[in-house]
Amino acid sequence: MNSQGPERQAALDALLHKSASVLVAFSGGVDSTYLAVRAHTVLGSRALAVTAASASLSSAARELALQLAQRFGLNHRLIETQELTDPAYARNEADRCYHCKSELFRRLLPIAAAEGLSCVAYGLIADDLSDFRPGHRAAVEAGVRFPLADVGLTKPQVRELSREMGLPTWDMPASPCLASRIAYGTPVTVEALGRVERAEAGLSRLGFREFRVRHVGGGAARVEVAPAELPRLDDPGLRQAVETAVTSAGYQVVVIDPQGYRRGRLNEDLPTTQPS
Repeated sequence: MNSQGPERQAALDALLHKSASVLVAFSGGVDSTYLAVRAHTVLGSRALAVTAASASLSSAARELALQLAQRFGLNHRLIETQELTDPAYARNEADRCYHCKSELFRRLLPIAAAEGLSCVAYGLIADDLSDFRPGHRAAVEAGVRFPLADVGLTKPQVRELSREMGLPTWDMPASPCLASRIAYGTPVTVEALGRVERAEAGLSRLGFREFRVRHVGGGAARVEVAPAELPRLDDPGLRQAVETAVTSAGYQVVVIDPQGYRRGRLNEDLPTTQPS
């Protein structure tokens, strides 16, 4: 680990202690799990982890968040968010995440106030500050804090510190919400999110670990598998099983991207390309 990892964790703990209490937006991903567990370690019952459930959160992700909260004794709550009812979100333009996070923080801030918690925090890391993150603008506007980024923690450091803490998320691939699989300009609907979830569940059952099923419209899906796993698709039987899994989810056309999965793939089609 970078020698600064333990120092930055100590700085994080001091920051959390200074806050006295916190509500953590907890998705069950690598960064939010680390933040939620550190907050629980430092603040105990004065830390509340809240998971927002909607059609854009897969059932597997929801179940993982519940399991993690129980395993690590988190003070945890599950709420429902309604971002799909916002036309600006459903239009699925490049600022979709802004509208999603705006809805999330509108729900979380009153809970924090009602519970007497001093702030709301989410798992933005230092790496994200140079990334294309419309959702971060919503956080800044809402006064939400981002303690991991504040102390300079990077993804490798969060993963290694998570491993040392025994968090099973330490090596989990990044898995943003299901809406991130839908091409910009294609409306986000419950039906489209359901197709993506079913298709990705099928690939997971086939043993793939890092991948995306991109909903590109017109009944078509593009499958992106991590480069390290692409050689598996040289097996004609497995390739056919992938296509069958995706068509069984409701797609008529399946394209397997020969370049494989890469971060920011959807943003490559934006006029000004920025990674996400």
